[in-house]
Amino acid sequence: MSFADKVFIDTCNDILTNGIWDTDCDVRPRWEDGSPAHTIKKFGVVNRYDLSKEFPILTLRKTFLKSAIDELLWIWQKKSNNIHDLGSHVWDSWADETGSIGKAYGYQLGVKHNYPEGQMDQVDKALWDLKHNRYSRRIITNIYVHADLSEMALYPCAYSMTFNVTGNRLNAILNQRSQDMLAANIWNVCQYAALTCMFAQVSGLEPGEFVHVIADAHIYDRHVPIVRELITKEPFDAPTFIMDKSVTDFYDFTKDSFSLESYKYHEFTAKIPVAV
Repeated sequence: MSFADKVFIDTCNDILTNGIWDTDCDVRPRWEDGSPAHTIKKFGVVNRYDLSKEFPILTLRKTFLKSAIDELLWIWQKKSNNIHDLGSHVWDSWADETGSIGKAYGYQLGVKHNYPEGQMDQVDKALWDLKHNRYSRRIITNIYVHADLSEMALYPCAYSMTFNVTGNRLNAILNQRSQDMLAANIWNVCQYAALTCMFAQVSGLEPGEFVHVIADAHIYDRHVPIVRELITKEPFDAPTFIMDKSVTDFYDFTKDSFSLESYKYHEFTAKIPVAV
């Protein structure tokens, strides 16, 4: 069994069994037909993945790894806030007529700041520290910038990464304010696990532990039957994660730098409605 499957099943079971419904609340998200999108949720979910053992990806249904990494590189490498720079349509609902999502995600990572080492953005500062000051306890990125929230199409969900080196292993914590368990959980886990592997490789380190902290882990009302069916499936073993070992510069990675070997997964044909 893939460990990511176990984590997903356990988390969803916990939410469905012990979670709290918000059906008596006036919620912001709406379904396409305009009706309120209610959720059942747990607060403060913490999941841990040892990247030295296996890469966290579901076998309960297929995760499109290259598409997930393409979105991650759009944010962290291109530092873009325009969907025309992205190969998928996952952000279309939040973009304006020019394709912009405002001062969100990649925009924030691309803003330059003054550091003792010189002027650079958050990504380059983290990479600099991992090479030159790797045992620092201050290697953190943050894109939840209050001064710019009013100019963001969507407040950042996954908003902060903390990198920490133990021995020769790079560990990381992803802080997320909100998580749609069915539509986005394993997508984000794969993305930021891959980012940890990328940062480790270009810094001369080995991947260590990836910790995912979710403030509001929820399942939407219209997703509950899909989740209940999904978590009854028998998981397969985790595939082998392959990353191009010749890449030594973070900006040289592409979505084709990654592949999965022996990836077995269950067919999944359910349509997942997305609340906006």
